[in-house]
Amino acid sequence: MSPLDQRKEVPNLKEDGEGSVQVKMDPNMKIEGAKVFAVYGKGGIGKSTTSSNLSAAFSKLGKNVLQIGCDPKHDSTFTLTGRLVPTVIDILKEVDFHAEELRPEDFVYEGYNGVKCVEAGGPPAGTGCGGYVVGQTVKLLKQNHMLDNTDVVIFDVLGDVVCGGFAAPLQHADRALIVTANDFDSIYAMNRIIAAVHAKSKNYNVRLAGCVANRSKDTDEIDKYCKEVGFNRVAHLPDLDAIRRSRLKKKTLFEMGDDEDILAVQKEYIRLADLLWNGTEGLAPSTMEDRDIFELLGFD
Repeated sequence: MSPLDQRKEVPNLKEDGEGSVQVKMDPNMKIEGAKVFAVYGKGGIGKSTTSSNLSAAFSKLGKNVLQIGCDPKHDSTFTLTGRLVPTVIDILKEVDFHAEELRPEDFVYEGYNGVKCVEAGGPPAGTGCGGYVVGQTVKLLKQNHMLDNTDVVIFDVLGDVVCGGFAAPLQHADRALIVTANDFDSIYAMNRIIAAVHAKSKNYNVRLAGCVANRSKDTDEIDKYCKEVGFNRVAHLPDLDAIRRSRLKKKTLFEMGDDEDILAVQKEYIRLADLLWNGTEGLAPSTMEDRDIFELLGFD
């Protein structure tokens, strides 16, 4: 169903922000009781690796964690479960979209250290809306009481956000976390994501928690941008081969042995999880014009 059709069928819903064709989230779909985080960043920057290890870290702190992958290639929870699990949209197709026929075990899978894993999936390329898929996933989870005893929900969202559909997890999130690298393209994407969070924050409670420097030996460019706009770097994950190998081995970093480098990264994930759990300031950095980012980072 298109957002325009939804507006006709659901009374008193307005467009979600100036220029948007999305409707506001149904208040009944609000996730209650859990702390909700949405992870964004440039395509290929390591959001799924970051999300999965962060989920594992929260579980190490004794939290009940649910990770929701929001990408058609459905590999967000790959290192938690050790496999590609079926998506919500595929399971719904099998029952001709009669959601009442589904049980939790049909679409929720247990991963490392008890982390619950869901892959929302997405519409075929060039068709449909990712926001609809996210909405149906949350609806199914609520109908099956899968959020009742959950402490932490992590939405892992596909790359650079330009459409309202894949900004839909921001309707549910308390905090948005941006994964970036110490390079121009990643920071440029981060600037656009900050703008997307600003747009959603006008109607929802979501605010920015900060950014995670990933696959980066240094953080000087990230820190330069953050200082300019009033943003915070909340973690630094180095460019370790062990992180790449963990993906190939279908494992989280908490299953990759006890080498000094790996233990240091595990400790950083635990520190980040503890920081997010205890609450971060809701940041509202200013965004930069394209030309200004080039001037700041694009030239020596």
